[in-house]
Amino acid sequence: MGVSITIASGKGGVGKTMLTSNLGIALAQFGRDVTILDADIEMANLELHLGMEGMNVTLHDVLAGEADVSQAIYEGPAGVKVVPAGISLDGLRKADPERLEAVLTKVLGETEILLIDAPAGLGRPVVTALAAGEQLLLVANPEISSMSDALKTRIVAKKLGCNVLGAVLNRVGFDRSDLTLQEVEVILETRVLAAIPEDTEVRRSTAYGQPVILRRPDSPASIAIKKLAADLIGEKYVPPTPKKRSFMKRLINGLFGGV
Repeated sequence: MGVSITIASGKGGVGKTMLTSNLGIALAQFGRDVTILDADIEMANLELHLGMEGMNVTLHDVLAGEADVSQAIYEGPAGVKVVPAGISLDGLRKADPERLEAVLTKVLGETEILLIDAPAGLGRPVVTALAAGEQLLLVANPEISSMSDALKTRIVAKKLGCNVLGAVLNRVGFDRSDLTLQEVEVILETRVLAAIPEDTEVRRSTAYGQPVILRRPDSPASIAIKKLAADLIGEKYVPPTPKKRSFMKRLINGLFGGV
């Protein structure tokens, strides 16, 4: 039996799915057997982040009783296994959320690390994902509106017996309006395990349907995520040495953006 980690935020739009997909790949790069399951059956987009849209069998089919979960497990980038939720409205209408807990238990029995990409909010699917996950990673942006939702999620998770590993701050710009790491730890009553910096390469990679950790492994966000993965499993990680670019290349990238 493996370990399950639910990645939740409370608030939507904080970069939870981006973190889940890239963290899963980072863990797989360290040699771990990793499965990522998209538990956001209503607003799923994990498959878009991984460039895996259009899979024939998805979690929707499993929750509808029309397929076994083994049929909905696909090999994703860098060897990570993926259970996409599906993005069709017809599949959503047939899906029964009551089956989700049993599905999560079955997948957990077949993998070393199960990452559960939880939906936003605190509805039934979120509670199920929190209950199924032995551990919780809270994802938030360094702003007050994000903190209140993340705090509610932490409280619910604790009541469900989920161990809160800590928080991950995403899109940290070190702007004067950002909350400090110390302020976040006081508000959420948990450690900040990583601060993922604001990085234009994340947006570009998402647009291409490619995880940033593969498309731009030397980008600031990729380095922070790889270090988080190493810390979670007790591995040592040495960041890559920054490459020096010529003045002309820096000028071209500044004018037209990297591709």
